[in-house]
Amino acid sequence: MPVDNDVYDRHGEGWWDEDNPLNILHGSMTPGRFAYFSEVLRQRRRLDPTGVRALDIGCGGGFMAEEFARLGCHVVGVDPSAVSIETARRHAVATGLDIDYRVAFGERLPVADGGFDVAYACDVLEHVADLGAVMSEVARVLAPSGVFFFDTINRTRTSRLLGIKVMQEWRMTRFIDAALHDWDMFITPAELTEALGRSGLLVEEVVGLGPRSSRPRVLLDFVRANRGSISYGELSRRLDVGQVASTNISYMGFATKAG
Repeated sequence: MPVDNDVYDRHGEGWWDEDNPLNILHGSMTPGRFAYFSEVLRQRRRLDPTGVRALDIGCGGGFMAEEFARLGCHVVGVDPSAVSIETARRHAVATGLDIDYRVAFGERLPVADGGFDVAYACDVLEHVADLGAVMSEVARVLAPSGVFFFDTINRTRTSRLLGIKVMQEWRMTRFIDAALHDWDMFITPAELTEALGRSGLLVEEVVGLGPRSSRPRVLLDFVRANRGSISYGELSRRLDVGQVASTNISYMGFATKAG
């Protein structure tokens, strides 16, 4: 079944609403990812985020863009969903954050060569039509020694169970009536490392990303969200998504451009 990327227009006005299915990407997922990204920037790259130029590829409603902006970064966020971009703009204004949002695809980024110190793509790469083109664009827009953060879903039997069966297909557990993912478009770490390498980006680290809640509780909480007894934001918090030992479901990491 083809990925239904139009869902981000149909539901895109409610990214920040905890009862909106897209809010599952916030709750624990935003802090889980951002804790790792910010630690790499500050501790391992020794980079003061104040004034850093950051590009959010596939920014959605602005969850990660706002986190980077609060660090002091100058953030540009791009997304093909005009509805999502307008939602992100409104929320940034309401929270007093200055973020430059633009409607665009990752395969054709509307920014200058070498204009960014940091770029990142969260829950995006498994949706794109041409992964190689996106990686080439990332390499083009990064300055020398720039950092690219990523997270995506691994193509394994475990990810098929959780990402396809539980979240999309099983009547008692699915959280949205849309084909958010296609298992064949999931990307193994080796495939992503190769795609980045072809564009001149060296993968420095890959770590596991996934729910830290027990598997029985994960299933039970998806049932509760499906029945409406908990919000999607609460579902995300209960999943307690963050860095884990295994890459069997999802993984995150960073790559660098040659200096």
